[in-house]
Parts: sequence; C-alpha cells; structure tokens
Amino acid sequence: MFNAQDFLKTVSNKPGVYRMVNASNEIIYVGKAKSLKKRLSSYFRSYVPCKKTRALVRNIADVEVTITHSETEAFILEYNLIKQFLPRYNVLLRDDKSYPYIFMSAHKHPRLSIHRGTKKCKGEYFGPFPDVGAVRQSLYSLQKIFSIRQCQDSVYKNRSRPCLMYQIGRCAGPCVSGMISDEEYKELVNFTRLFLDGKDLEVIRILIKKMEAASMMLAFEKAAEYRDQIQALRITQEQQFVSQNSDDNLDAIGVSVENGIACIHVLFFRQGKILGSKNYFPTMPVDTEVFELASSFIGQFYLNQVDRRTIPSHIVINQDLGEELDLLEKSLSKISRRKVCLQSKPRGVRAQFLKLALTNATSALKSNINHKVTIHNRFSILSGALGIAPIKRIECFDVSHTMGKQTVASCVVFNQDGPVNQEYRRYNITGITGGDDYAAMAQTLERRYNKNIDPEKIPDVILIDGGKGQINRAWNVVKRLLVNWPKHPLMLGISKGTTRRLGLETLIKVSGKGFSMSSDSPALHLIQHIRDESHNHAISGHRAKRAKAQTTSVLQEIEGIGPKRRQALLKYMGGIRKLKYASIEEISNVPGISRVLAEKIHSSLQQQ
Repeated sequence: MFNAQDFLKTVSNKPGVYRMVNASNEIIYVGKAKSLKKRLSSYFRSYVPCKKTRALVRNIADVEVTITHSETEAFILEYNLIKQFLPRYNVLLRDDKSYPYIFMSAHKHPRLSIHRGTKKCKGEYFGPFPDVGAVRQSLYSLQKIFSIRQCQDSVYKNRSRPCLMYQIGRCAGPCVSGMISDEEYKELVNFTRLFLDGKDLEVIRILIKKMEAASMMLAFEKAAEYRDQIQALRITQEQQFVSQNSDDNLDAIGVSVENGIACIHVLFFRQGKILGSKNYFPTMPVDTEVFELASSFIGQFYLNQVDRRTIPSHIVINQDLGEELDLLEKSLSKISRRKVCLQSKPRGVRAQFLKLALTNATSALKSNINHKVTIHNRFSILSGALGIAPIKRIECFDVSHTMGKQTVASCVVFNQDGPVNQEYRRYNITGITGGDDYAAMAQTLERRYNKNIDPEKIPDVILIDGGKGQINRAWNVVKRLLVNWPKHPLMLGISKGTTRRLGLETLIKVSGKGFSMSSDSPALHLIQHIRDESHNHAISGHRAKRAKAQTTSVLQEIEGIGPKRRQALLKYMGGIRKLKYASIEEISNVPGISRVLAEKIHSSLQQQ
C-alpha cells in the first residue's frame, strides 16, 4: 500500500511534474503543479468528490516527482511525458502527423510545392494548413493566377522546350530562355509571396495600376492579362474572405462534451481568412472535467507543433480555464517568443468565430455519437445472428496482388466504437509461389498470431475474405496458435459467390457449412463494411509497393551493387532487359564486376 502521509512530508513546494505509478510499474497519470506539495495533497484528502480521481488514487503504488525551475518548464515536461507514456488517466490527443506547408524555393526561378516535416531546404514556408487538400487548392489557384512553376527541379533543369503546363497557361516557362524574362518572373514571385502573406488587396491595387498603364500604352494584350489576374484574385478573395477587420492570426476552439465523448473543433483564421478547420476526438477518461479536457488539449495541441509559427497570436475557447489561463498564456508566449493572448470570453467578431467553432463541434459530436450507436447496434445484432457472447473485437484479413507480384496482405481491426485505425497492419508476403493466395493468407496469420497477445486484444471473430479453401487453410494455421489463448475466436469466410453482387455474400464456417443473411440486415452491413475496409487497406498497400517497384531498379536489391556498379552494368550491357538474358561470363566482363558477384547478379535476376 502507498503511504501518502509519509510521502507528502518529503515533497517540495516548488513547481514541477509528478508521475503516478501503479503496482505493475506502469505510469497511469502525469500532472504538473505550481506547488507540488499543495497539488499532491489534494489527491489524498479524506473526501475527494471526483470519481475519476478516486479511481486513480486507488491504483497508485508510487509517485515520482521532478522539480523544475518554472511552471513553463513543468508545462513542457508534462507534455513530453504524456506523449511518451500515454497514461490511461490523462486526456490524450492522438494527432502526431505534421501539418503541410506551401514551400517557395530559393532558386533563381523559385518553385512552389507542398512540404511536410523538418524545414531543411532553403526558401520560404507559408502555413501551416489544416489538411493537404487546402494546400492543393491554394497551389491550384496560384498556378492559374500567377503561373509559377511547380515541376521538380530535375525536370526544370533538363527542359529544352516548354512542357504542357506552359501550353495551357499554368506555367510561365522559366525553364526555357526567351519565354519570360527574369524580371517578369521575379514580379510573379513577389505577387505570389504577397498573396500567401494575406496581402491580396495590395496585389490587386498593383495589378490595377499596371493594367491602366498598359492600356495607356496601347498594350491591350498585356492589359487583358492583368485584367484576368485581377478577376481571378477577386473570385478567390470572395471564396476566402471573412469580415474579421484584423490582420491578427486567430484559432477559435469549440469544445463539446456529451455522454462521455468529447469533440474539439478548431477553426484556423490567418490574415482575415479561414484557412480551414478540423475535428479532434481526444481519448478522455471517465468523469474527466471539461476544464481539464480543454487545458490538456491546448497544451498538447500547440506543443505538438514544432514550428512556433503554428501558434497564433490569439486563441479563443468556449471553456473557462481558471488558473490555467495565465500559465498557458505565459508558456505559449515563451515558446513562440511573442505575445499570445488566450481568451475564454471574447467579444465582437471573435465571439462570432467562437460560436461558429462551437456549432461545428456540437454537430460533429452528434454525428460521431450517432455513428457509434449504429456500430454498437450492428455488433449487437451480429452477436445474435452468430449466436455467440457479445462481440467486442473483430479482425479481418485480405490479400492483394497483380498476377502474383507485389503481394500484400492486410489486417483491419474493429471494436464496438468502429475501426481501430492505429492497429491496422500490412504484411509484405515473400517466399511463396506467385498467385498462391492460400499460402499468402497462411503466412499472414502466422505472422499475426505467432506471438504473445494481450488477452484484451484477442478477437472474438476472425473474418477471411475467401471461400471454403481459404477458410480451411486459414483454420489449419490458427488452430495451432490459439492453444494457449483464454478464448477461441469464431472464424468465418466471406464468399462473394458467382455473381459477386453486393448483398448476396455467403458466410462460411470452418466446418464448411455456408449461410446467408438478409441483404438489409445490419449485421451483414457490418461484415461488408469490415471486409471492404480490409480490401481497401490491402490494395492501397499493394499499389504503393507496385509503384515503388516501377521506379526502383531490381539491381538495388542485390547486395554489393551500388550506384556506380549499377550504372556500369546497364551501360555496358545496354539495359536491364539484355542484362537479364546475359550469361555469367558476359556479366563478369563488365568493369568492376568479379566472377563471384556476376554469379550473384545472374542468380538474383533469374529468380526475379
């Protein structure tokens, strides 16, 4: 038993971070405090009103403390520890992906492109955008208005005549001399930079002056080009403009909680325009207070952004953060190295934006709850149809390939809340005869279940996309592996039948008996959904592998063949096709290729 009284006597009054550990030495909660002694004492009072806190305290076997110099240091350390250990009693925001930017290179003729990750390349970065679709839409608009090149540098350097993009008016053609002068292209780049900085009104004013000047000089074709650019900019402005009357960057955060589920909607405003929005559904322990949810979200969301430009100058949220408000403001200001204002009760235009964010959060939460209710009902109906105990977890497998090549298998996982995306897996299948789906499925199941599995992650139902032969081969593999499992899953095959029409699927048991469900049965709809998800996951992996194979030389897979030897082989033999049909003696005649290496190359090419 944890002796709280003795422990509290040793705790400092300084700021810091505390980690609560259970009997299994697992960190179950991470918190920060301005005064560690005061905060930790609040957990061990005679009466604690919060159910979540009482459940947490019952599981504490030890408390580890780290003292920091300031609250800001504690704030950052808390985030890092939460991200590292994912404690079960903390609010968890699972949003680790990097946000996309528009990148303008620092070349003589700059290029526009989408960028993710660290900013190693020289140039200017505009963003971030909430999703890659917003970036593509912006690039598409810029391509039509200013004709800045978007081609790869390798293409740009090796052009002798302009490409199709120049022909359709989407590129100024800087790759070929004489198409556009350096000064004119630089002007287009400056216009693009101003537009991406939100100064489109300034761009329009400049273009109007240029149009009038060209008209006065009777250069009507040039004036018409300026006119078209002005019209395109005004259309874009109408689509994006929001009457904010301010150039400040702003994020409006709406928090909605219902039935133990939370949705947080973030609206991104930059330079008076809506840049986009996104819904977040953080993992929230039972009986978590909304105040804790909101403050945890802000900390994890903005600290997750590596670049300080992603923290706006104003953040508005519809929840009172109490004492955490000042701490969050100071911490975010210190991290971004500029003043960050955090408001929970804004006025005027910002209040309207916050109301819009809350409306979106409420709508998304209702949609999510309705979806989960539907999934729960389908699981319940499927349990009744199959005559087994309540189904909590289903795993489904599928195999995808093209003529037996680049075989990829998928495993998707569903629980009563829907798809568990983080547990999806793909398996690259090797060492089998091309096109042997039975062997591919056997290898997949062997790799999936031939390991220690958490009892909570043992599926109640295993679905196999295939007929009798496939289900029998799959069962022969699985029955050897589940000897030590506390429960045995039900295995079903999904056969599409001869007509392959949706709703006419036959479910096949291990015994070989098949049965069907009504085409309007919610249970069948659930099975179809899981089967389609598995199929899509497998085929997307296969397509990625096939695309990579088409752009990768088979010589790269042979040990001992680097870029220089690969180039010598292809140049000497006249291409990969002739190399495949060459003898060992012919290969060994290539400069730098020994007899032993020639045998290895010949053997590898014959196997492929």
